[in-house]
Amino acid sequence: MSSDPLVIFTPSGKRGHFPVGTPVLTAARQLGVDLDSVCGGRGVCSKCQITPSYGEFPKHGVTVSENALSDWNAVEQRYDDKRGLTKGRRLGCQATVQGDIVIDVPPESQVHKQVVRKRAEVRDITLNPTVHLTYVEVEEPDMHKPSGDLERLLTALKTATGHAEISVDTHLLRPLQPILRKGNWTVTAAIHQDHTGALPRLIALWPGYFGDPVYGLAVDLGSTTIAGHLCDLITGEVVASSGLMNPQIRFGEDLMSRVSYAMMNQGGDLEMTEAVRNGLNQLVTDIAKEAEIDSTQILDAVFVMNPVMHHLFLGIDPFELGQAPFALATSDALSLPASDLGLNIAPGTRAYLLPCIAGHVGADAAGVALSEAPDKSDDLALVVDVGTNAEILLGDKNGVLACSSPTGPAFEGAQISAGQRAAPGAIERVEIDPVTKEPRFRVIGCDLWSDDNGFTAAIASTGITGICGSGIIEVIAEMRLAGIVDASGLIGSAEQTGTPRCFADGRTNSYTLWEGDADQKPITVTNADIRAIQMAKAALYSGARLLMDKRGVDQVDRVVLAGAFGAHISAKHAMVLGMIPDCPLDKVTSAGNAAGTGARIALLNKDARKEIESLVRKIEKIETAVEPRFQEHFVNASALPNSADPFPILRDVVDLPEVSFNTGGGGDDAAGGRRRRRRRG
Repeated sequence: MSSDPLVIFTPSGKRGHFPVGTPVLTAARQLGVDLDSVCGGRGVCSKCQITPSYGEFPKHGVTVSENALSDWNAVEQRYDDKRGLTKGRRLGCQATVQGDIVIDVPPESQVHKQVVRKRAEVRDITLNPTVHLTYVEVEEPDMHKPSGDLERLLTALKTATGHAEISVDTHLLRPLQPILRKGNWTVTAAIHQDHTGALPRLIALWPGYFGDPVYGLAVDLGSTTIAGHLCDLITGEVVASSGLMNPQIRFGEDLMSRVSYAMMNQGGDLEMTEAVRNGLNQLVTDIAKEAEIDSTQILDAVFVMNPVMHHLFLGIDPFELGQAPFALATSDALSLPASDLGLNIAPGTRAYLLPCIAGHVGADAAGVALSEAPDKSDDLALVVDVGTNAEILLGDKNGVLACSSPTGPAFEGAQISAGQRAAPGAIERVEIDPVTKEPRFRVIGCDLWSDDNGFTAAIASTGITGICGSGIIEVIAEMRLAGIVDASGLIGSAEQTGTPRCFADGRTNSYTLWEGDADQKPITVTNADIRAIQMAKAALYSGARLLMDKRGVDQVDRVVLAGAFGAHISAKHAMVLGMIPDCPLDKVTSAGNAAGTGARIALLNKDARKEIESLVRKIEKIETAVEPRFQEHFVNASALPNSADPFPILRDVVDLPEVSFNTGGGGDDAAGGRRRRRRRG
């Protein structure tokens, strides 16, 4: 084993040992990490900014000391003096490796920027926002009738709105008198009234008539990505959408890694709180810039997120969520000033957080329930929000069950040898000829298949950089359909499968998806990749199957795939892998970013907030960690598609070759035959 320091890059997960003194940029290039640089390492362009992380990292098996990188140098100081470096950032071309180090490559330093695929779904929403604008004329002060400017403003507002009482945000007291006089005693007031029956509040004020729109922000705060939709509160229209990687990724790609980081590092939870709030403020800046508005025009905000993100966003240590009984500090919906959460928007803006359902079934699942309404369904619907932590709902008008399942980051490209997040150049669609075993594929950013004329020219700017989540799902499913992978998940040899694309790779075999070129290494699928997907999909299926057991059914009427990743999964390929229960393929639909849609519904219709708060109290929560049958289902679901459940509907649609490669060579199976090997005993 090398004695050189270990360098680990996030979010790619790529790692390697490098001699002391190696520049971080050099290490990144040798590992194929997506770290930009234009100036050739001279410290001029600043494209190679990186964020080192220090402390205990149990997931990576390293402890990073404060002197793991070289000291801040004159080149970095010169750049910081001229243009400014974000606190905690270093220049990858200047910082050198001195010890084991975990390094985050922020999105703006990546050549192939993340494609955050959480778009706003088209949806009819009843418009009833919490914020309304009112224009009033205010009586001028009179020495003979002494009263305060605020009191006369409130009198005018009560008359105009019919409200008996109106409270006032204290931040308005200082600018109140200048605003009244600038508007010549006419003002436009923004009044916030929520669904709880609390007093309406005056939250913003403009001199004279304010004719511009006011906006609300619906945010899906995911463990991997943060996606926001800016909505006009008058028309309900989505005027801008933006997304970015969750900056917390450098503390761990999965939620339990972040809980561990908080446990192992003093103040680690507050460090992650600061990171995610900074990320949200960047989202606000980006989305306001895209919409060409001032962020002070954002007067309402709604958030959905999983329980760990919920606690870290609020500044609560998630320690209790890391151990049974997974107790939440609070599960109720929350409405509080956005300024209390460190958000740089209008000072009077309220932030509404949907309620959490259970210890690991969060406000994001509540958003999905609000969007997809399984409680109003006549048929039995299984709704799966596919992500690093999958939330699963099963229900109809007779009731709804919910659970979460720890799928991990494999579906998003992590833990996969050529895996990456969705970005231009990533393979996202795959087909394999079952006879020749030859593949063809498509990459993000190009509509052509790899065997189409003009494909090479079309991808010249991005290249072929790896496989994203939907691509790894499709390639493994296609390998299963082509007889390259058996039901146990083993890749056959070249002799067993009849294709030289299968090659010996240590003690197992791998499959070459793309041969590579002068600039890029070949992209292969290894048996370790398949194992990672097997574990993830087994966790997902087991959670769904557990809810079906509780409901006393062996089949569901329909399946809804939610989440940014779920929106890009092929129903057929998902079922070939056994990710979801057997179901007619035309009954498997995508809801896109259903959690984000739920946030948008709650933003634009305050009555929906009351509705989801009531529904959450009625949902029956199932904790997979303490259910004895979960492990049984998990073992069965490790097979492709399943070793116990027969999947008859799927088998009527596709041919699943009955090959077995766990033979050590020889026999019909070794030759790629389709005869099932009999079990002994």
